[in-house]
Amino acid sequence: MGAFGPIHWLILAVVVLLLFGGKGKIAGIMGDTAKGIKAFKDGLKDDEHKAGPGTLPRTDAEKEDIRREEAKHST
Repeated sequence: MGAFGPIHWLILAVVVLLLFGGKGKIAGIMGDTAKGIKAFKDGLKDDEHKAGPGTLPRTDAEKEDIRREEAKHST
């Protein structure tokens, strides 16, 4: 078995089964990661909007979000 003993092979087998075993484990992990990143970005965006009216939006989507928020508050 080379440099690896039976315990090493057992640990390697468990790791491989966790990653590749079952239905879509890696896809599920990546989906959860993407959701976390999106939530983090949304949290940062909220902080930027709270900074005040002097902050400039960086994208067209952010400009549209600001217009919608201003329209909600003006009615």
